[in-house]
Amino acid sequence: MIGSKKWVEAPVFLVCLIPMGELVWRMYRQDLGANPVEYITHETGVWALRFLAITLAISPVRRLLRWPELIRYRRMTGLFAFFYAWMHFMTYVVLDKMFDLPEMTKDILKRPFITIGLLALVLMIPLAITSTAGWIRRLGGKNWQRLHRLVYASALAGVIHYYWLVKSDVRHPLTYAGIIGALLLARLIPLRK
Repeated sequence: MIGSKKWVEAPVFLVCLIPMGELVWRMYRQDLGANPVEYITHETGVWALRFLAITLAISPVRRLLRWPELIRYRRMTGLFAFFYAWMHFMTYVVLDKMFDLPEMTKDILKRPFITIGLLALVLMIPLAITSTAGWIRRLGGKNWQRLHRLVYASALAGVIHYYWLVKSDVRHPLTYAGIIGALLLARLIPLRK
């Protein structure tokens, strides 16, 4: 089976980098539209949500298809979710606010969509830090699993962040809400034989 081959991990890693590669290519070509900062912010944020959804999809798909080897990609996709969320945040800090801490603080307190987005990122930090086998041993399997359930709250906060950000056309945020909601619901429904 393809998932059992170690050599598949490198191509999967490279596929996960495609969105960033495309963004860098568009920057190089100066093809980021009328508002480049907004474009970069949007793309990195949407890819963070997509990778969160992919990460949440791995367990139910693995059970449904009886493909246990699929689990080896969950850590990678989770780390890519964090990577794109971090790039989303750094675009805000560096390109949008230019490290203006008082302005960022005011923004976080005044605009709820930024506050909930920051919460989504903060919840992902311990997950990224403890994603190694060494941390699983240190924390113990049960404690590690409990900690990594923060991904559910992070995904929900990410969807709310996107929904509150959008002014009028909420179709895209609602699509992500539906996908992530279905993936969370799939964890509550026992798989029948």
